[in-house]
Amino acid sequence: MSSEPLLIFDRSVPGRVGVNLPQSDVPPTEPTDVLPSHLLRKTPAQLPEVSEPEVVRHFIRLSTRNHHVDKNLYPLGSCTMKYNPKVNDAVAELPGFSGLHPGQLEAGCQGALALMYGLEQALVKITGMSRFTLQPAAGSQGELVGVLIMRKYHETRGSRRKYVIIPDSAHGTNPASVVMAGYETLKVVTDSRGRVDLGDLKGKLSAEVAGMMLTQPNTLGLFEDEITAITGLIHGVDGIMYMDGANLNALMGLTRPVDMGFDITHINLHKTFSTPHGGGGPGSGPIGVVEHLVRFLPQPLVERFPDGTYKLDDNGQDSIGRVHAFYGNFAMLVQAYAYILSLGEEGLRNVSRRAVLNANYLKSLLTDPESRSFGTGFDLPYGEGVMHEFVLSGSRQKERGAKTLDLAKALLDYGFHAPTVYFPLVVPEALMIEPTESETRATLD
Repeated sequence: MSSEPLLIFDRSVPGRVGVNLPQSDVPPTEPTDVLPSHLLRKTPAQLPEVSEPEVVRHFIRLSTRNHHVDKNLYPLGSCTMKYNPKVNDAVAELPGFSGLHPGQLEAGCQGALALMYGLEQALVKITGMSRFTLQPAAGSQGELVGVLIMRKYHETRGSRRKYVIIPDSAHGTNPASVVMAGYETLKVVTDSRGRVDLGDLKGKLSAEVAGMMLTQPNTLGLFEDEITAITGLIHGVDGIMYMDGANLNALMGLTRPVDMGFDITHINLHKTFSTPHGGGGPGSGPIGVVEHLVRFLPQPLVERFPDGTYKLDDNGQDSIGRVHAFYGNFAMLVQAYAYILSLGEEGLRNVSRRAVLNANYLKSLLTDPESRSFGTGFDLPYGEGVMHEFVLSGSRQKERGAKTLDLAKALLDYGFHAPTVYFPLVVPEALMIEPTESETRATLD
């Protein structure tokens, strides 16, 4: 069976069909009767001629080659490919949620509004932010919303800023969001410990700096332990501190963005709160802000009244405007809220603790000095204080003839998903690994 051809064309036999249609009583029509000649094929399309069972078996066979989190470990760094509990799917499929129309009157969708309000309050408690918009459909869109809020803040103060500072280890979406919002990027370098170089940051500050985007923990998997100094420097020039929340899975219940001095943060519900990544979509990237930035959030926001009813408030005159049709990817909101409620405060704290534990355990296996004598151990350029993920360097392996790309493809050949490779750019031959809290020690071994 393993030698079966993978291409459907290899199974094609002239004249073989998957279905036989009865004689039609509709008068035949030639293609030339309805289409101009320049739109017609000169030769028949080369379509496979196969039976229905062959079609079914072909696609079933291909499906078994797909890799997904329900099949095995999915260690993509900075992606938090954790297990998605199936009970959350079931909740999102309840008719009261799945059957709603976004144009329905507020009186007829109080349950959905209550859920959105409850989710926002949970995110407020986790991050310390004052309010959230649930509209952004992804972390990258959330970034753009955050930088647009940053711009709106400065515009209302009559200040025209030019730059947003980002580290050289930043996600690629950070500079893209900055440029799309009309700013230019200023790069700050990584120091020898894998953190923001404070000296370089100080040299980049001026009255033209609108703010800074910073991932915490950073993309090297390290906590920026001088974060209060960083936020203090940015606030000193009336800048806005934006936290890329892609790595919030390491921090829940342990610390909050607001306590570190951040003014804006986005959260990837499809990472930290276990909603499905969905092959690139749908996602959800809510944006939270501190009190003095609330008036700039996209509208509407859900408000709760003393009588227990909920209403969509669309009266924000200073809002940057809508960023998504209706209210975001609603099913993702349902699944995230179910995840939060099922775990509770202590459960979320344990999620982060276990994510950090798993990452450090796997790091120890892959950097074991005992393995290095056989050429299989990896270098860890920045290893002080690893949290939920870590970044290895395959430079020594490359010297022996196996580039990081070769290693990644070999893992795929053997049925394992490769980690994120060649990112962040500050590590040569990078392998970025994030096991998440979902995995057991047996799986990691």
